[in-house]
Amino acid sequence: EWREEGKAEIVPGVLFIDEVHMLDIECFAFLNRALENPMAPVLIMATNRGITTIRGTKYKSPHGIPIDLLDRLLIIPTTEYSTAELQEILKIRCDEEDVEMAEEALTLLTSIAGNTSLRYAIQLITAASLVCRKRKGTVVEKADVRKVYGLFQDLGRSVQFLKDLQAEFLFDETEVTGEAGAGAAPMQEG
Repeated sequence: EWREEGKAEIVPGVLFIDEVHMLDIECFAFLNRALENPMAPVLIMATNRGITTIRGTKYKSPHGIPIDLLDRLLIIPTTEYSTAELQEILKIRCDEEDVEMAEEALTLLTSIAGNTSLRYAIQLITAASLVCRKRKGTVVEKADVRKVYGLFQDLGRSVQFLKDLQAEFLFDETEVTGEAGAGAAPMQEG
């Protein structure tokens, strides 16, 4: 149907879909039919979800993928990076960004990556480099990494901040003993 309407086209090759849990049931139906076509591409899907609702339905499924499509997939589990692997990835990224980093700073950054996320730690490289340049340095030091870690929150600290101060925000939607939070103005019906 989508091919006939010009919404989609099947071409041979490889189709990579990241965050596949964001697709809705119509997309999954199209993919399921497309895989039956002799010209079907190799389909690679990635997600970080466990059991979640399939978009466009009220049904839950592993990875948010309908069971009939899930049955046709080979699932390749991934594992977390070791500390040594994280450090090597961060070294490579520093080289790519032309950032010279002291060993102590790299060790701290590796620890941050292990406790938060590699993506967050990679983002700190550029910020720490800018702090280093501002102090007229040429090598990112541990203090530079500490400074940017304090300035920019990772997901976990951000969520905790919001939880701790939820009642202080305007339009607090959490329920506190059946009422709007202390910081929220009561809604008036009009």
